[in-house]
Amino acid sequence: MPDNPEIIIGVDPGTNVTGYGIIIVESSSCSVLDFGCIRPPAHLKITDRYLIIYNSLEHLLDIHKPRVLAIETQFVHKNVQSAIKLGMARGVVIVAAKRRGIAVVEYSPTRAKRAVSGNGHASKIQVQGMVQKLLNLESLPEPEDAADALALALCHAHSQRFSQSLGVEI
Repeated sequence: MPDNPEIIIGVDPGTNVTGYGIIIVESSSCSVLDFGCIRPPAHLKITDRYLIIYNSLEHLLDIHKPRVLAIETQFVHKNVQSAIKLGMARGVVIVAAKRRGIAVVEYSPTRAKRAVSGNGHASKIQVQGMVQKLLNLESLPEPEDAADALALALCHAHSQRFSQSLGVEI
């Protein structure tokens, strides 16, 4: 890892709950700067919820000034409408980062789980437990969406460390 501290934000997008986790990487250690969830009121129109996600994320980006945003890749279940709404939430997050010149990287849920637990099919509680251990947190990071976002940030930190050891830039 570089000698300069690097700030990475992980985002687990959703229209009801968008998890975020912000870590700082110094030498070979990672620590938490902030984590939590953006929860637009469910009674609002979906377009208003997108705006709340965008404004809230802008605020976090302005405060913490990350260099990289790690986001979960899109996956499609049987409900196409849900997939479209999730894709829109992802787009809102990506635009907020790109407007500030922040690099955006994408990781699948299984890759993020594997990066923190060694198992791409780890349960939510296993991911929370490993994130707690890796970041020396006093308790499990909650809610699960925030733990998933922290796992995405850690996944990028580990991927970057590995690629740098090979002399490759990601």
